[in-house]
Amino acid sequence: LHVLDGLKSSSLFRRDQYSYVLYPNKDLPKFVNKNTVPDATICGSKLLMSLLESGNEQIVKKDVAGKVHFNGNFRNAKDLEKALDTLNHSLFSVSKKEKEAVLEAFEAVFDHKSFTGRSGTFFGYEGLGSIYWHMVSKLLLAVEECCIKAIKDEEEPSIVGRLLEHFYEINEGIGVHKSPQLYGAFPTDPYSHTPAGKGAQQPGMTGQVKEDILTRFGELGVTVNKGQIGFEPVLLRREEFLKEEKLFKYVNIHSEHKEITLKPDSLGFTYCQIPIVYRMEAAGGIEVLHQDGSRTVVQGTSLNKSLSDSIFKRSGDVLQINVSVDKTSLK
Repeated sequence: LHVLDGLKSSSLFRRDQYSYVLYPNKDLPKFVNKNTVPDATICGSKLLMSLLESGNEQIVKKDVAGKVHFNGNFRNAKDLEKALDTLNHSLFSVSKKEKEAVLEAFEAVFDHKSFTGRSGTFFGYEGLGSIYWHMVSKLLLAVEECCIKAIKDEEEPSIVGRLLEHFYEINEGIGVHKSPQLYGAFPTDPYSHTPAGKGAQQPGMTGQVKEDILTRFGELGVTVNKGQIGFEPVLLRREEFLKEEKLFKYVNIHSEHKEITLKPDSLGFTYCQIPIVYRMEAAGGIEVLHQDGSRTVVQGTSLNKSLSDSIFKRSGDVLQINVSVDKTSLK
């Protein structure tokens, strides 16, 4: 909860999209300021001073402005180390201590250990100031897991409530809930990222789709524990249930188009192509309708192993599942 509170109040939060960027904006050094060795480093190294005085440019070179730079051909510290070893076998004597000092200076100048690829080195794409939608969906899934754990562990209601606030807010910030004007694209299409000052960019089947599907099943409370399917919608909100009668269309396991009339105070979705109908009622329970016209009534929130196997294997035995959701448990 402290991490989420800190995240919301940090520069990672983009208020215009009510979502989170991968890396906060920062001032990047200009090209002419890169690869510049500080004067104090030069003065503190007898080796570097000797190289500059002799005009040897194998390791460092002084420009017309008097600034010193490492050899531009070095790709990494290994290249520098090879050059130092070559230097040691030719004109200069390079001690182990001097070698380590120059390597440390190289790392201090380039800070390779902090390199984060394009995300920390330029703007746009999944770069500085950009919302990377897959990461937001990963955050949403992680927060959902924390919410479910807090509820099951019977944490203090105030903690659970604040965690749920973060969950619902992060969810609302994802594109599918936005207008095209705000999102900058069709909200139901997955996009890679949203840079500062622009709409969503790079459409395509991103990893966000996977995370959002997992999160949605988590919201609906669909669980699988030891091979048994369960329905525990502890995160589902009352407002998601229908206010009026509607037609629910789906495709069954035989690729047939089917319809179910959903009554007020219900909602429908499919799982393994089997329609699941939630009904907001006073008490819980599960009713399984079979292909042969029979039905199985289950007390509790989970199906047995046999029924679950039948659903996973798409045997055709289970026609529909009706779940009575205790209205007092809804948010």
